[in-house]
Amino acid sequence: MLNFLPKYKSLREILTDQKLATLGDAYVNFIHSLALSKKRGEPTGARVDSHVLAKALKKAGLRDFLPSRTDRHKQADAVEALIVYAWIKDLTTIEDDVNILKEHEDPTEGFYSILVNAREKLTFTS
Repeated sequence: MLNFLPKYKSLREILTDQKLATLGDAYVNFIHSLALSKKRGEPTGARVDSHVLAKALKKAGLRDFLPSRTDRHKQADAVEALIVYAWIKDLTTIEDDVNILKEHEDPTEGFYSILVNAREKLTFTS
C-alpha cells in the first residue's frame, strides 16, 4: 500500500518508531471520532486519552516490548504506531477498526481488541 516504511525486524521496532507514532496519532483519533460519530448519529471529533491507550497496551500483553521506564505518553505512542502500521500493511481496514471501537462501550476494550488483532496478523522475515 504505502512504501515509505522501513523494513521492521521486530514488534519492538514498530512500537518504538516515533515517526510512525506521529502518523498513528492522527489515525487513532480519526477512527475513534468515526466510531463516536456512528454511535451518536452526528459528526463528532475527539482525541483518545493516553491513559486509555496505555491500559489497552498493557492488557494486550505488549507493555513488555518497551523499555522498562517508558512513560504513559510513550506507551500511547506505541499503540498508535502499531495500529497505523497494521492499517498501512493492509492487516486491517478503517472500517474494521471503526466497527471494533463502535462495538465496545469502553474505548480501552476497543483498542485492546484492535491491538490483539494487529499482533496476531504480524509477521517478520529476516
